Amino acid sequence: MKTPDLSAFHALHLQDKPLKLPNAWDAGSARQTEFLGAAAIATTSAGVAWSLGYRDGNALPVDEYVARAASIARVISVPLSADVEGGYSDSPAQVAIHVSRLTDVGVTGINIEDGAGNPDLLYAKVEAIRNACIRRGVELYINVRTDVYARNLVSAEHRAAEVMVRAQACHRAGADGLFVLGLTDLNEMRDIAASTPLLLNVAVWPGLAPVEELAQAGVRRLSAGSWLPQTLWAQNARLVSGFLQEDAMTPMMENAASYSEINVLF
Repeated sequence: MKTPDLSAFHALHLQDKPLKLPNAWDAGSARQTEFLGAAAIATTSAGVAWSLGYRDGNALPVDEYVARAASIARVISVPLSADVEGGYSDSPAQVAIHVSRLTDVGVTGINIEDGAGNPDLLYAKVEAIRNACIRRGVELYINVRTDVYARNLVSAEHRAAEVMVRAQACHRAGADGLFVLGLTDLNEMRDIAASTPLLLNVAVWPGLAPVEELAQAGVRRLSAGSWLPQTLWAQNARLVSGFLQEDAMTPMMENAASYSEINVLF
């Protein structure tokens, strides 16, 4: 396994344009994504969970996730960030152990989220992760996701202010980035980005502005989230249903990549 270049992943967030981060769910999707020009790759916890036969939402067995991260790191040369959801434990010390296992197999960054829970627990997890990294001499990029917008945790007029409060606490705990899932308003992006040293991350979302406007609003990273596997699941459903119910064979072959085109990636 390669030695991950942790500083290189940090630097990708400091460019003029936001880092466009496609999300992969297995070694194959990650290898293809790198081949197509991605400067870094992140896992989608939803995509990984579905591919392993689990529901999304902190249900992934850590052993299986570590193995999946290792298989992805084995086939790519760009930085890898892992979405660890809530860290798969309510114990900050245990979360830090889980994250250490991921860094041991080549992960250079993580996303960790607050969900609908008490944000104080998230801050404790971030602090435990950062302290563990310092002890081990690991420079990990910690991107904290808040679901204030995505889950409507407070009223619309108070969402930006709530995110700013949480961002301050996350920064004190040792985070590097702030991922505001569901944020689409450019003015609120500007206000949030200006209020914190954390680097702002948003996700592909209905109503999101073009990348150039996101850059002007202070966005440093744009994630694809789970939209790629969701789209592929829908396409696969159409093909399988057509084959089973209508004897349709041609649609499976019309837009298929060639066997050799795929095989040569590995």
